[in-house]
Amino acid sequence: MALLFKSDTDRADIWQDAIAKLMPDLEFRIWPEIGEPADIEYALIWNPPKGALSKLPNLKVIFSMGAGIDHLASDPDLPANVPVVRMVDEGLTLGMTEFVVMAVLRHHRRIHDYEIQQRQKRWEQIVTPLAPDRKVGILGLGVLGSDAAEKLAYLGFDVAGWSRTQKNLPGIECFSGEEGLRTFLRRTEILVCLLPLTESTKGILKAENLNLLPQGACLINVARGGHMIPEDVLAALDSGQLAAATLDVFPEEPLPESSPFWQHSKVLVIPHCASVTLPTTAAAKVVEGIEAARSGKPLQNVVDFERGY
Repeated sequence: MALLFKSDTDRADIWQDAIAKLMPDLEFRIWPEIGEPADIEYALIWNPPKGALSKLPNLKVIFSMGAGIDHLASDPDLPANVPVVRMVDEGLTLGMTEFVVMAVLRHHRRIHDYEIQQRQKRWEQIVTPLAPDRKVGILGLGVLGSDAAEKLAYLGFDVAGWSRTQKNLPGIECFSGEEGLRTFLRRTEILVCLLPLTESTKGILKAENLNLLPQGACLINVARGGHMIPEDVLAALDSGQLAAATLDVFPEEPLPESSPFWQHSKVLVIPHCASVTLPTTAAAKVVEGIEAARSGKPLQNVVDFERGY
C-alpha cells in the first residue's frame, strides 16, 4: 500500500515525516518517482498533471492538499469512481482567519493610506470609525468563511455573509441567491471573497458587482484568482469605487512581472499564501481518511462535483 505525494512546494520530507509518525506502514512516494502504479491506493495532491491520476488503477481516495479542488476538477480524466476529499483542517482554518482579520483591520484603519503618506513624507492623521460602525461582508460561508465571520463579529464588526444556499450563523446577517447578493454588496464596505471556485462563481468580482459596493469600499480576495476580472478590479481602483485591495490570488500565478497590480499604490499583492496547509496538523486528517477507507467507514468532506465543492 502506497500514497503518492505531489505538491508545488519542496516540503515533501516534512509531510513524509509527519505521516510516518502516524502510519509507519504506509509507503510514501513522491511525484514523479511513482514506482509501480498499481501499488498506489491513495494520493495526496496539489495541482497534478492532467491525466496523471487516471493511470493509477488501484487508487481508492484522492486527498486535496488545500480547501479548493479546482486544480482537480479541471482534469477531464480525473477518475470518476474515486472519491476526492477536500482539506478541512484546523490549522488551515486558523491561518486563513488570521489573515482575513489582519487584512480587514488594515483596511478598516486605513493603513494602506498611511503607507502612501509615508512614501510622500506626509504627517496626516486619519480618523476612522469604530468596528461596530464598519460593515464587513464575507462571500462564502463554508468552514473558512464562517470562522472568519465569527471572529470578526467577536471583534465588534457589523458582519454579513453571502452563500449559494441560505445559512444561519449567530450574530451574522446571512444572505443568499441573486437578489440577496445585490443587497449584501450594497451594504458591504470591506468585501472578503472566500468562495469556492465553481462555474457559478467565476468572475463574480466584476464591474457589475463591484459597482454595487459603497464608493470607497475595500476588496480582499483570498479565494481563487478566477473569481476576479482583473480589468474590472483595476478600473474600480482607478475610479475610486474601490479605495484599496488586498489580493492573494490571481488568474495567472505567479503574477507576471508585467501585471499592473505590482505597482498599483492601492494594492497589496500576496503570493497565494494567506493560509497554507501545514503537515503538523493536516497529516492527521489524511491518516484519518486512509483509516476510514481501510475499514469501510464513511469518508468526511467528500467533494460533490455537481456543486463544485
